[in-house]
Amino acid sequence: MRFIMALVWAILIGSALAYVLSSMAGDPFNLTQAFGYAVAVFIGIVAMDGILSSQSKSIK
Repeated sequence: MRFIMALVWAILIGSALAYVLSSMAGDPFNLTQAFGYAVAVFIGIVAMDGILSSQSKSIK
């Protein structure tokens, strides 16, 4: 369930990022670019979860 919610948030954050960057550049919104950012954000979230989870287990 946490990966599904992480994917939902990644799509929302990636879409917002793509919208802001394309707006600043004066280009039209590109949905493919938004999903590319979403994949990058999702990989970052999963990697951060793995790193932080392993550190908290080694501390205990």
